[in-house]
Amino acid sequence: MTEPLRAVIADDQALVRTGFRMILAADGIEVAAEAADGDEAVAAVRRTRPDVVLMDVRMPRTDGLEATRRITAAGGDTRVLILTTYDLDHYVYAALAAGASGFLLKDVTPEHLVAAVRLVRSGDALLAPTITRRLVERFARRDPARPALHRDLGELTSRELDVLRLLATGLSNAELAERLSLSVATVKTHVARILSKLGLRDRVQAVVVAYETGLVAPGRP
Repeated sequence: MTEPLRAVIADDQALVRTGFRMILAADGIEVAAEAADGDEAVAAVRRTRPDVVLMDVRMPRTDGLEATRRITAAGGDTRVLILTTYDLDHYVYAALAAGASGFLLKDVTPEHLVAAVRLVRSGDALLAPTITRRLVERFARRDPARPALHRDLGELTSRELDVLRLLATGLSNAELAERLSLSVATVKTHVARILSKLGLRDRVQAVVVAYETGLVAPGRP
């Protein structure tokens, strides 16, 4: 029997945590722990080793960005899904670069929330790649104060570079397959190899790298 998906909810508002817990529990997702700030979130992840963390960005003491850095730096299979009140919150880009697997607005529908948690757990990233692209295009500027992911694209083949370039524009696997006249299975293999060669967690980080290395320029297809 498949083990139930386990999640940690990190938000400084108790009512928000309660609401998310009820939504997840109704769909059979176990909430292993709750946290009111980043420190508690990191401790909860170490203690319970969940599949997914729903992480608020703005919390007291240690915010969601720093907590995400600590969780992803520790390794393991836990995925971080950022929750934010504002569309394109400037903290979110940094969280994605730190290893988060996606983000959602707090006014997300229950169905969308559950689908996002399950999708991120499966190793995919975000529900709408175009949201990632829009976010990265706005904030992917060469800021010397912000650490980049630093990846050498020289390890990729020309075909893998093509796949990464199109992936960064927000295309799905099916759309990539159609554009490149490949099967979806072949596209998935290329994406997996790109992530492996560049040491990336998922497609979101691949998008970030594509912009930070200049493979794709913000505002240009």
